[in-house]
Amino acid sequence: MSPVAGLAGSRRRRALRACCSAVAAAAFVLAISGCGAPGPRKADAVLAARNFQTALNGGSFGRACALLAPETRQEVAAADADGCVQALPQEHLPVASGAVADAVAEVYGRQAMVRLSGDTLFLSQFGKGWKVVAAGCTPRPDLPFDCQVKGG
Repeated sequence: MSPVAGLAGSRRRRALRACCSAVAAAAFVLAISGCGAPGPRKADAVLAARNFQTALNGGSFGRACALLAPETRQEVAAADADGCVQALPQEHLPVASGAVADAVAEVYGRQAMVRLSGDTLFLSQFGKGWKVVAAGCTPRPDLPFDCQVKGG
């Protein structure tokens, strides 16, 4: 093998290593920042769940409806000719109590389950933040949760 051929092979290996390193670095950056770091996303999901519960507990049904995911809001609104604000109180969702610190959240990508004292909520992350997709959810053995309010 000529010295020139060896040099070309060495350059290719270095270029390949550099390329692989760049791809690995890019994949790592996307993995940790693509949907945001888990800690802040979890805190944001808990905050959205608490805001929803606070709105319900305070009778601010317009605010609570604004915190529902679009399909869920449409489902709730379909129950009353006057819309979500009139229909939501008729759902008699459980009253959740306790501080934000008492909430337990599990985040899976753009989905979250937040357990509060008295209720379990399911949320999805939208462009403008976390929205409640299901509320008033109770676990069932070997079955999905049963939720009073949910999207279609």
